[in-house]
Amino acid sequence: MMKKFLCTLSIIFSLPLYAYQTDTYTFKGKKTAIEKPVTVTIPDGYQESKKYNVIYVLHGYSGNHSDWTKLTDIEKLADQYDVIIVNPDGNYGSWYLDSDIDKSSQYETYIAEDLVNYIDSTYSTNRSKSGRAITGLSMGGFGALHIAINNQARFAAVSGISAGVDVRPFSAEFDLTKVLGSFSENQGKWDNIAIINNLHKIAAGNTAWKKGADNLAIMLDIGVDDFFIEQNRALHQAMLDLRIRHDYIERPGIHDWHYWNKVIAYQFLFLTSHMAP
Repeated sequence: MMKKFLCTLSIIFSLPLYAYQTDTYTFKGKKTAIEKPVTVTIPDGYQESKKYNVIYVLHGYSGNHSDWTKLTDIEKLADQYDVIIVNPDGNYGSWYLDSDIDKSSQYETYIAEDLVNYIDSTYSTNRSKSGRAITGLSMGGFGALHIAINNQARFAAVSGISAGVDVRPFSAEFDLTKVLGSFSENQGKWDNIAIINNLHKIAAGNTAWKKGADNLAIMLDIGVDDFFIEQNRALHQAMLDLRIRHDYIERPGIHDWHYWNKVIAYQFLFLTSHMAP
């Protein structure tokens, strides 16, 4: 009986203990006036005297700010990497774009400016580029790449998980016409947002990665049976052709939460390795 009790205690005390704190509250952007919930996880032992790195994590199409904390083990990564995790609400299908079609849908500005400024003023954060990274899945993977590429002064690293990096083949799906207009009448807009057509913005600065270098660390991660796989492969090849340094990973998997929960820890490993220590 004593052996069994000691064995049980050994198992209990060998399990990792996490003491992160997660809160959800409503935040209204000063520049955009968008008012949405945001979920923030702070690490165990958070103290105002320390400056914390922040990782912004975006949800996918039809999701919301609570998806990542409800459906994955992401919160424990706040303790593991001693970072603040911010899960914004990007609306049902904003694609994290500043839309010309729907003036109320200005989600690039909301995330990159309103939310970043709010988090920096509310928490004790490293406010330099080296203190911020961004990732996301599907629509959020596109959003993370789009926001980071167009706001390189604000983010040190980005990863796109199962990202919709080029949505032109999906023009009739995912409420894309609500933010971009019809493909036939607005093809220029659709062309302009494809990540593959924005590589010129990063090519000059991403031929090498050095600690503290003023460039953007990039990773793409996708399942081999994901419906976005061909667009990710094309983007990867284009980046190779331009000699843009990046990580590219294909793993067994499809476009689902099992895959995203499996890979999120590796995203944090990659992102934090390119942030301030």
